[in-house]
Amino acid sequence: MACALVLGVAPAAAADKPLTIVALGDSLTAGYGLANQEAFPARLQQALAAKGIAVTVSNAGVSGDTMSGGLARLDWSVPPGTDAVILELGANDALRGLDPAVTRRALDTILAALARRNIPVLLCGMLAPRNLGADYAGAFDPMYPELAKKYGALLYPFFLDGVAADAKLNQPDGLHPTAAGIDVIVAKTLPKVEELIDRARSRQGT
Repeated sequence: MACALVLGVAPAAAADKPLTIVALGDSLTAGYGLANQEAFPARLQQALAAKGIAVTVSNAGVSGDTMSGGLARLDWSVPPGTDAVILELGANDALRGLDPAVTRRALDTILAALARRNIPVLLCGMLAPRNLGADYAGAFDPMYPELAKKYGALLYPFFLDGVAADAKLNQPDGLHPTAAGIDVIVAKTLPKVEELIDRARSRQGT
């Protein structure tokens, strides 16, 4: 009888367990200049909770990180038990004018590693500053949709959509969103995040 009861409640317990999403990114994810509860992962978790979706969103953002930096810390930033990843990297590569081929190789390697681990990914794209020229943008911008397609990752084309260049939604440096700017990003990315959660649940069989 005891075994039957244990077997009977185990699936329900598993179904009730919140999914764990790791937000792997740079200062835009870390919440530069903001309180912890104002950063993208925390506000996203709150928005999902308001919709009755139980998810833990872990903040694996490191200010100043590049795509290669994210690759170097991938194994410990995305630990065993991670159900899904929101990948937001590349802004610092572009701001520093790093070779887009280097950024692309690192992104390709990250996505390949997560695919091997059967972890679904929402890839958040970035756009190169236009003052770097058309050739640079032409090499940098397409890597996100192209590699998302290669690995079957979900794509949110531009993480700062609706926020970039809006003084009211950015801190004085013009680069990092205010708390209000983060709320805009959360609202715009939410449908894709819900798709990501659906993928994670289907892979769990719940």
